[in-house]
Amino acid sequence: MIPDPTTWSARPRRIVGLMSGTSLDGVDAALVEIIGGVPPASVRLVSFFTRPYTAVERARIRAVLRPRVRLAELTATNAWLGELFADAALAVIAQAGLAPRDVDAIGSHGQTVWHIPPAPGEMGATLQLGEPCVIAECTGVLTVADFRPRDMAAGGHGAPLVPFTDYLLFRDNAVASVLLNIGGIANLTYLPRGCTPGDVVAFDTGPGNMLLDGYLRHATRGRMSYDTDGRLAAAGTVRDGLLAQLLAHPFFAQPPPKSTGREAFGEAYLASLHLPTAPPDRADIAATLTALTAESIARAVRTWVRGPVDRLIVSGGGAFNPTLCAALAARLHIPQVPLASLGHHPAAKEAVAFALLAHATLCGVPNNLPAATGATHPVVLGKIVPG
Repeated sequence: MIPDPTTWSARPRRIVGLMSGTSLDGVDAALVEIIGGVPPASVRLVSFFTRPYTAVERARIRAVLRPRVRLAELTATNAWLGELFADAALAVIAQAGLAPRDVDAIGSHGQTVWHIPPAPGEMGATLQLGEPCVIAECTGVLTVADFRPRDMAAGGHGAPLVPFTDYLLFRDNAVASVLLNIGGIANLTYLPRGCTPGDVVAFDTGPGNMLLDGYLRHATRGRMSYDTDGRLAAAGTVRDGLLAQLLAHPFFAQPPPKSTGREAFGEAYLASLHLPTAPPDRADIAATLTALTAESIARAVRTWVRGPVDRLIVSGGGAFNPTLCAALAARLHIPQVPLASLGHHPAAKEAVAFALLAHATLCGVPNNLPAATGATHPVVLGKIVPG
């Protein structure tokens, strides 16, 4: 049964948040205990688990992340990913020593396949795979999913959505924060001191790890899929001419609200750059692509964050790349605060966000931030599938 929104927050709820991002590392699952409505009185991470994709699974997902794909393949992958997401949910529940009957809901972002931002006079569109009916059937747990389309129907970009929970969890009357998530795509949330929802600034800044990861997979024929600890980039020299060419991409000059993905910065774009792949060139190209991520983020902060910033809270895979973090520090001169030092799991932030987004949906509370997405008004996101 679908619960009555007026009674949903009457007792503590256990909700699993599921997230798979553009880096295709795997499915992150966070089991969260939430007390109260929106904003909640407390949010506690009970358990966190990542179900990594195998090389075969990752290749199957990549096969549908392209402009031309067989409909049968797309349809089958949607159901299959639902099973993988359900596996991750069941695993994090078991890790916590609980059973599915002990969990009230699952909130699933799904795997983004294609994202088309709105254009003047034209509504945007988006597609996430990981069938929520399969998740609900395999787990027996009520599932909330497909969060982006309702915001896009209201004229928004359908992204970023995490700023809603950034506001709930990190707003501070005395401290102004930029929360920076560096996954495949990088995005930021600016929370001025004592901000209201209308004061929040949030948007995608451009490629995070996507271009570098894609380049290394291509250059090494799959032997490397990312730059471990930024060591390759640290050994190289930034090629200034190439960096200037990359920074000329029109997305970087576009004002917020804005969103992007592999449609703009994926394999097709990477192939169009004709980057050299011989071993002597790899360190320089890695250094240049790392500099692109750092410089595009720094320019975004300097250009679109109009107010004081007391701390930079970095999360996502890029937070574990010391070369990238050092490049950011050299450009922004803002104290970087580890997410863990604030009492939050450094890898669980987005999965926790989708547990909170599902909680708000089940409370019947609008959970987009029009100031961030560009929607014409607040809306309740997501589709509810009974368990």
